[in-house]
Amino acid sequence: MSSGVLEEAIKKAAIAWVSVADGPAYALWCMPFETSLVVVSGPGEQFAPGLAEARQATVRLRGDHGGLIVLADATVARLTPGTEEWEQIAPQLAGKRLNASGSTDDVVSRWSADGCALVRLTPAAETAVGSSDVPAESHAAPPRETPARVETRRPFRLHHVRKPTT
Repeated sequence: MSSGVLEEAIKKAAIAWVSVADGPAYALWCMPFETSLVVVSGPGEQFAPGLAEARQATVRLRGDHGGLIVLADATVARLTPGTEEWEQIAPQLAGKRLNASGSTDDVVSRWSADGCALVRLTPAAETAVGSSDVPAESHAAPPRETPARVETRRPFRLHHVRKPTT
């Protein structure tokens, strides 16, 4: 696979499916930055179990048509508040964060105070698999158990509804 396809997929990425070790892939909102993707997770942000502590992850990116076009191993680097890299990337990411409460500076300060993880995912071009080599089987998994899924009752009807007769 050419590194041009990987670079183009990174530039256009807004969502990446990221998995750590043998865990499930999570759809994570991301921001392209140079040849990497930046992701935020933690309290009040998206759920990405194990990503903040990981050194390696698998990244799946989609193309313009919505299908998987790139699958690559990526190195994971956590950004530390107060460093030059944090000061450069965090405000850009906060500015693109939809529905954030407060200004960009407020969001960056909250991320730092709450211990949110800003990680930089850098896919390795030599491990990238392009759309022609991506496995044909579906990567879909059954829905995971969650307390958010609850049984719902049938709607209450005050009056008996009769079926129309023909």
